[in-house]
Amino acid sequence: MTCRGRPRSPRRVECSPEVLYFKPRGVPLKELETVPLTIEELEALRLADLEGLQQEEAAISMGISRRAFWQDLQNARKKVALALIKGMAIEIVGKLRDEKK
Repeated sequence: MTCRGRPRSPRRVECSPEVLYFKPRGVPLKELETVPLTIEELEALRLADLEGLQQEEAAISMGISRRAFWQDLQNARKKVALALIKGMAIEIVGKLRDEKK
């Protein structure tokens, strides 16, 4: 087994989503392909596109480098665009680190 790069840095996520699925109206979820959007990618979207933070500020808020933030944001935007263009469902996956089981 080979290792690829450094382990992923833990990200700070302030907002827990209330809804975990978004889908096109009128199509049952079981008939749709699903795009997984991590809670960290959702947080990057929230900070950049909803809160309007600059990349540096958002990266500091999440406790990661600007490069890591930019990668999370680009991945999130690509997944959301794919779901919108192809009519796919979006599933928010992952959990906050401090959530209790």
